[in-house]
Amino acid sequence: MNWGEALTSAETTLKEAGIDSARQDARLLLAYHLNKDISSIMAFPEKELEGRKDFNSLISRRSKSEPVSHILGEREFWSLPFKVTSDVLDPRPDSETLIEAILGRKPNHDEAINIIDFGTGSGCLLLTLLNEYKQALGAAVDISEAALNIAQQNARNLDLHSRCQFIKSNWHEEISEEYDILVSNPPYITSADMKTLSKDVYDHEPHLALHGGEDGLNPYRILVPAGKQLLKKNGLICFEFGYEQADSVANLLDQNGYKDIQLHPDLSGIIRCATAFS
Repeated sequence: MNWGEALTSAETTLKEAGIDSARQDARLLLAYHLNKDISSIMAFPEKELEGRKDFNSLISRRSKSEPVSHILGEREFWSLPFKVTSDVLDPRPDSETLIEAILGRKPNHDEAINIIDFGTGSGCLLLTLLNEYKQALGAAVDISEAALNIAQQNARNLDLHSRCQFIKSNWHEEISEEYDILVSNPPYITSADMKTLSKDVYDHEPHLALHGGEDGLNPYRILVPAGKQLLKKNGLICFEFGYEQADSVANLLDQNGYKDIQLHPDLSGIIRCATAFS
């Protein structure tokens, strides 16, 4: 079997398993198996496939809805590589809207600031911000020891470990310092919507990092008032949230005395995050 035949066979297997991204996933997994880029594979489809059994094993895992990122062990975010496992949420492109919003509201990248990230997971938000703010220090907070281990590995891989501390805490319970930026992409899926998640997400990502209570807003009810105690004067609070939750989060910020509240859309025009000053 050559590369072209392997791709065709893999795509068929994934389509039959109900994988919508069958073609792209087959290409990514073959590129990973061969340690080649996709363009090289497409340029030489006649080359003989070595390790067919190993490649078939990768396709079998994907056909059972295991995310490609978990198979590869890595997901890109803000052009940085992040290790991912079933212990953390996959970094998603939509979350880059939150990074853009923060950079826009805190444009001085040379400022010596302190950043805290609640529900850090892979650490993608905090570590991306530390990579942008070269003088900043950060605190990554999560209740999951396994998630903190992944975040620490990512910090080391990105050479940011010396500027970041990792704190196991149920939200702000173990936090006493003050910060210039509070950022969080907390669990915000409603109880009803949990039942409609794709198998990729429901079966392979931690429900602790997905389910935000009956209406999905429980974490915001904790973190919004907590931010008034944790943020320095004119500190920036920043949240990602789900579809149709923008007004609820903005109202919470307003009710708790935050100022200059702004809502930020993603590339699809969906309001994805909110920022405000303490």
